[in-house]
Amino acid sequence: MRATADTGAPGRRRPRLTSRATVLLLVLAVLVVSYASSARAYLQQRGELDALRAEIAEREAAIDQLEREMRRWDDPAYVQQEARELGYVLPGETSYVVLDEDGEPLESAAELADPDEVGEQEEPAVWEDAWDSIVLAGRPPVDEGTPPLTEIDGSQESGTEDGDG
Repeated sequence: MRATADTGAPGRRRPRLTSRATVLLLVLAVLVVSYASSARAYLQQRGELDALRAEIAEREAAIDQLEREMRRWDDPAYVQQEARELGYVLPGETSYVVLDEDGEPLESAAELADPDEVGEQEEPAVWEDAWDSIVLAGRPPVDEGTPPLTEIDGSQESGTEDGDG
């Protein structure tokens, strides 16, 4: 075994960075940067493409809805219903308008709800009312209209002095 003067380790030479290795490292670095920027652009374009596809789907849904509404206008019963909502009547019919106390027409509030959406309302349980009462007792509402009495002796009415009411 041969000892070297540099490290003192027998038979080992210290690796040197040669010009070929330097060029190879530079080429690899350029390739990595090139692929990284290409990958970033690819991912960005994929995101834009997905957003555009979602927008196309929304617009197609809106077009379908408008086409359905156009087909509804082909039905004479639908046209008659829409005309009645605008206040039109057929020949020979009499229209009545209900007015409020100011002479303004009342809005029709007689819209029927979907039977599937309307259900039986549950009565609150007894303990829920009791708990609400306990919470209210712990935090009574503040009425800033009349100041509280400083003394309770029955001689003064609340908020009046000298008892003249």
